[in-house]
Amino acid sequence: MKKIVAIAAAAGAVAAGVSVTPMAQAAPAQVAYEPAPIAWGKCERPGLASRGAECGLLEVPLDYTKPTGTKIKLAVSRIKAKASAERYQGVMLVNPGGPGGSGLGLSVLGEYVPKGAGLTYDWIGFDPRGVGSSEPSLSCDSGVMGYNRPYYVPVTRQLEQTWLDRSKAYAQACAAKGGDLLSHLKTTDTTADMDVLRKALGQEKINFYGFSYGTYLGQVYSTLYPERVRRMVLDGNVDPRNVWYKANLNQDLAFDRNIKIYFDWIAKHDAVYHLGTDGRTIERNFYAQQQKLRKTPAGGVIGPDELVDVFLGATYSTYGWADIAAAYAAWVNGGDFAGLKARYDDINSQEPGSDNGFAVYLGVQCTDVQWPTDWNRWRLDNWITHFKAPFTTWGNAWYNAPCVYWGAKAGKPVKVDGSKAPPILLTSETLDAPTPFEGSLEVRSRFPKSALIEIVGGTTHSGTLNGNACVDDQIADYLATGKLPARKDGRQPDTKCDALPQPTPGQTARTLGDDQSRADLRRVITGGRG
Repeated sequence: MKKIVAIAAAAGAVAAGVSVTPMAQAAPAQVAYEPAPIAWGKCERPGLASRGAECGLLEVPLDYTKPTGTKIKLAVSRIKAKASAERYQGVMLVNPGGPGGSGLGLSVLGEYVPKGAGLTYDWIGFDPRGVGSSEPSLSCDSGVMGYNRPYYVPVTRQLEQTWLDRSKAYAQACAAKGGDLLSHLKTTDTTADMDVLRKALGQEKINFYGFSYGTYLGQVYSTLYPERVRRMVLDGNVDPRNVWYKANLNQDLAFDRNIKIYFDWIAKHDAVYHLGTDGRTIERNFYAQQQKLRKTPAGGVIGPDELVDVFLGATYSTYGWADIAAAYAAWVNGGDFAGLKARYDDINSQEPGSDNGFAVYLGVQCTDVQWPTDWNRWRLDNWITHFKAPFTTWGNAWYNAPCVYWGAKAGKPVKVDGSKAPPILLTSETLDAPTPFEGSLEVRSRFPKSALIEIVGGTTHSGTLNGNACVDDQIADYLATGKLPARKDGRQPDTKCDALPQPTPGQTARTLGDDQSRADLRRVITGGRG
């Protein structure tokens, strides 16, 4: 995924939001489109090329109600199974979340499944419509996340109006750049694309591994096409009751809880960071530093918003805790802001096309369901939430505010119903902030053949296949044999694993192996989208 600033997520949190009554959306028994075969060739990405992956383009209709009309192309990669025909288990599609995350590089994921269980599948990475290497790729304004933006918290009418003007301008830029694509970026468009990809691969059924927003793709696909699902792993589950306005408000509360956990961790290591021995003291100082940056941005570039954006990564996962704390300490204790700038640059860029993930995120969320168009509703809901959870409530609000002005008609979300779906495996950490744990319990209740693994006490979002043997071995067993943990009665997880221990100071962000594709996955999931 393009490195986009992490100021909001695509699914998750509480306080007054729009009350959505999901409506069932009829799906055709068969997508009325027969794709041409994919012309496979060499991949340009080194991480894929070194593994012998194949890449190609899949042509699909822009509008599935007009299958003979305008076509677009999806970038697809494939790493074939390394198993005999007798052991071959079919294709495994992967989505990293977002919406807006690039999944083209994720055909490498199979090698990270323990016990060789991933090697019996063809792993299929793809960039959803509008994303990354797919054609066209949506970009509206690459400078939208530039340095030293207006203060997120609209403490004056002028600040509020400035952000509203920015939000409207971005929505208008997307309307101008996106054209007809803007009306065809819904989750149901991507699930239809997945079914066309299934056909192009010559398969009667697919397997699917979805992270974060990818879990919602899995929920919707298995609702609309249950007979075409074989196995499915959903990690960090979107609550289908809350798409998408209420989801973001719910996240704000969870992000605020997790940043307090992080401040407590910093306090435990005062001997290293020298920021205080009490988490509450560190928290108060963080907000004091924000106010200083309002007056004098560090180096003229790192203002209060950029500081929040850097720290938001710590609420997504523990992987970058030590790096963020070291950068912050260097600035607070010595005035060196280079580390903070490097962290910010790592999650954000103003290079041409760098807003692609943000643009598609909005393109999906703003049209999956109608958001409130009365700004007074947003103002009230976000101020109420802010007083309880000030860390990133307003940053999250402005991230989503272009939906007030979005230039494409919204639809109605699918009523997720997994009653006809085969057994699937769900996972979630207890203190997942972008997709709170209650969402996984809700998905479990809607998929009566599913089983849920709770990673107890963990704060990492969508962290499977990163070295937690208790979790990853159960995923391997499921992918190898279809075996699930025994399902328990009631609304509860079916089995539990301890979370990985919190990192130690000096430990850099973890990824499995020196692999850019896998590192990109961690950035997508820990960097800001749901």
